[in-house]
Amino acid sequence: MSVIYILLAVSIVVAICFFIAFIIAVKKGQFDDSYTPSVRMLFEDELIKNKTEKTILTKKD
Repeated sequence: MSVIYILLAVSIVVAICFFIAFIIAVKKGQFDDSYTPSVRMLFEDELIKNKTEKTILTKKD
């Protein structure tokens, strides 16, 4: 029974360590996306064209 308490304590310590590492990584900006905003302008035209084609088709019908 004492092994369960030891494993539980160790797993909580490991979980806290991973959580702290995650918080530090977020604060340092590791998960900031700097690529997508520069490419987003290339794909917006396709979305607008698709929307206008759909609206044109619905207006003809």
